[in-house]
Amino acid sequence: MRMITALPNDFVYDPTKTALVIIDMQRDFIEPGGFGETLGNDVSLVSSIVPDVKRLLEACRKAGLAIIHTMECHKPDLSDLPKAKRSRGNPTLRIGDEGPMGRILITGEPGTAIIPGLSPAPGETLIEKPGKGAFYATTLGETLAAKGIERLIFAGVTTEVCVQTTMREANDRGYECLLVEEATASYFPEFKQSTLAMIPAQGGIVGWTAHLEDVIKVIQNG
Repeated sequence: MRMITALPNDFVYDPTKTALVIIDMQRDFIEPGGFGETLGNDVSLVSSIVPDVKRLLEACRKAGLAIIHTMECHKPDLSDLPKAKRSRGNPTLRIGDEGPMGRILITGEPGTAIIPGLSPAPGETLIEKPGKGAFYATTLGETLAAKGIERLIFAGVTTEVCVQTTMREANDRGYECLLVEEATASYFPEFKQSTLAMIPAQGGIVGWTAHLEDVIKVIQNG
C-alpha cells in the first residue's frame, strides 16, 4: 500500500482493492448539440477536462486497476424515466426527444455513448444508470464486490450532481472515495469548488480530494 497526498489527509492506495470510476463522460454532456447544451450550458467548461481524464485512465490501465465507466441513459420506451425527471427544467430538448445525435440519453443512441478517446476497453465495466447515482437500479455494487474493491477513485461529470451523488452512495456503502480535482468538472465552476470543499470537510465526511499529478505519481510507481 502507498499513500496519495490528498485532503483532508493522505489517501491509502492499494491497487489490488482500488477501482477507477469515470462518471458519464458522454457525448450528450460533453459535445455541442447534446443534452448539456440544450439546457443552456457552455459545454466547453466540461470538455476541457478530457485530456486530464484520459491521462488518469491511461495510468490506471497501465497499473492494472479495475476500471468502471458509467453512462446515464434510459430505455427506448422510457419505462425507467420518471415523469418528474423528464419534465424538470427548461431544456430545448427533453430526454427521449430526437436530437442532433439521436434520441437524448437513450441507450444505444450515438449521443449517449462515451466520447471517443475515453471509451471502455475490453474487460472494463460499463454501467448504464437511469439515475444520478451509479448504484441506483444498477449492478455496480455487485460488480465491485465481485472484484474485491474497497477503494474508489472518481473522475467525470458533473462534479456536484452525478459524481458527488455516486460518491455519497459509495460512502454509505463503506467505500473509501477519492475525487481527482482536475479530472472532474461542472457547467458551473462555483458548484465544482463548493463540492470540492464539502467532500473532505469534517475530517472527510464524504471522502478525499487530490490533484491529478499526485494521484498519477503514486499509481505509476505501484
